[in-house]
Amino acid sequence: MRSSVENLDIGDFHIERLGEGESVDLPRWVADELVTQGMAESSETPFENEIFSALSKEKMMGPLQLSGLPGDFYVKMRRRLGALSSGVSEGKSRRDELERLRAVCYDLVGIRLSKLLSLSSSSTPATSLAEKLTPEESAFFAISQSLSKEWKAGLLGGGK
Repeated sequence: MRSSVENLDIGDFHIERLGEGESVDLPRWVADELVTQGMAESSETPFENEIFSALSKEKMMGPLQLSGLPGDFYVKMRRRLGALSSGVSEGKSRRDELERLRAVCYDLVGIRLSKLLSLSSSSTPATSLAEKLTPEESAFFAISQSLSKEWKAGLLGGGK
């Protein structure tokens, strides 16, 4: 916190007391509001570190292996890309920084998409991948696995 606060209501969230220099975990929307008002600064690890690490891990894995991603990974990715895009529009961020992050995001998504498609056409059960997939990837995997099975059945006359 940049300043002390007492009895602060932000929406339906109440902060009893926080002292200057104190760190606390808050819901994202509350933290964003405090940062916007200049009352706090974010101590969040830059997302760029997380995505570079994820891309590096994914490249080291085999063609049919996935590294795990946190469930909120793509939410954070979209949030960071949006913040950088807004920053570029407002002159607070450099366009090359946005483009570099966007390229890394496309690389990671492309690699994972390719692996998910390969895995969905194999006999890999979704349960064996559950802890490694984000909610978005789980939904994609289920749909692509279903389509793959239907397509195979149509080609092979009902055999799977």
